[in-house]
Amino acid sequence: MSTSTAMVTEPGALDSLLAALALPPGSSAPTQPHWLKALRAQALERVSTLTLPSTHDEAWRFTPLAAFARQSFHPLRTPTTLQPDDIAHLHIAEATTRLVFVDGVHAPQLSSVKPDAALAVGTLAAMLSTHAATLQAHLGQQVAGHGAFFAALNTAFLQDAAVLVVPPDSSLGAPVHLLFISTQPEVASHPRLLLVVGAAAKATVIEDYVALIEGTNFTNAVAEVVVGANAQLEHVRLQRESKQGFHMASCAVSLAAASRYHSVNIALGGQISRLDLKVTQTFDGSECTLDGLALIDGEQLADTHTFIDHAKPHGTSRQLHKCIVGGTAHAVFNGQVMVRPGAQKTDSAQSSRNLLLSSRAQVDTQPQLEIFADDVKCTHGATVGQLDSDEVFYLQSRGLSERVARNLLTYAFGAEVINRIPVASLRQQLEQTVLEQTTGQP
Repeated sequence: MSTSTAMVTEPGALDSLLAALALPPGSSAPTQPHWLKALRAQALERVSTLTLPSTHDEAWRFTPLAAFARQSFHPLRTPTTLQPDDIAHLHIAEATTRLVFVDGVHAPQLSSVKPDAALAVGTLAAMLSTHAATLQAHLGQQVAGHGAFFAALNTAFLQDAAVLVVPPDSSLGAPVHLLFISTQPEVASHPRLLLVVGAAAKATVIEDYVALIEGTNFTNAVAEVVVGANAQLEHVRLQRESKQGFHMASCAVSLAAASRYHSVNIALGGQISRLDLKVTQTFDGSECTLDGLALIDGEQLADTHTFIDHAKPHGTSRQLHKCIVGGTAHAVFNGQVMVRPGAQKTDSAQSSRNLLLSSRAQVDTQPQLEIFADDVKCTHGATVGQLDSDEVFYLQSRGLSERVARNLLTYAFGAEVINRIPVASLRQQLEQTVLEQTTGQP
């Protein structure tokens, strides 16, 4: 028996989850249409053929899951009842639409969805009655084959989801806040998001994962994003769960002609966290910008894998990923850019910049370019280091203590990414988080 297979089958690993999957797909959701039950059945079959990733797998060689494999997680048994005041501090002032899920279950009493002709938003169960064709066309299609084990596990457990459909030529005047809250230890939740932005539409969406406990829970999230021709999407993904928890996520994005997609991914929580982000430029002239920041300390491990697929000509991509790593924490970044045959006039630039705040902090960064076209412009670069002693000395010469100087420089390093978030109140929250966390560094 291989090591990775043992992780799944030996007691104390994912036994209870796999036991729950032994139920007939859809048995707990009898109203699901046939195609959705079939989608879940296919995912269940795929889970049965896969094993939990291990460091023997190239894509996971820096991310051991032994601590995760020792846990025993179970599906939600008794829902947590929260009152609006319990999550008031999590509200984003600019967002007039908020969809809340607690431990994977929709919480209508905490949500705020106002009628808007420029937006159709709701749960999967509700949207099936009004947007069945859109759901069938896209749900499970963008992420097929992406994320492997964890994405398949999410689909096998698919009961409900957050669904947003922005009609063509519409423009949302305010961001949409999707809030996924974890409240119970040892519970596994499988949040799902489908976001479809119609041609020439504009939207800003905040995908926000929060834990109200400091316990060992498991969040296994999947997002599928479809951006229509000439459409523009600002997508902020914020992971601020418990530092004892586990967070695995897959996001697959499909870009149509002349569309623009900008994502900002912030990773703060998780004992082990992983994001697999794939962007496919399926038509000519699309643009994507991926900005990311991992701010970790203690014994945290944060892993970000991105794959930008330039499948058509005249595509543009820009990527900036930063890690601030303290304690004995470990950050991993793998950024793959592929330029396929015929994708001429591609313009791609990638930068990985990493700041170590202690002598025992660790970063593994691996930019990858695969180019199969000759008329392209592609660059990448990576740096790993500590604060510049000359800059620290300069600030000290201006009257600051060494500690304050270091904190200020660390804050400025992270602020470059945070400042790219298009929501002012969220920027302010995160700026405060960076200040608080870096102030605590030795």
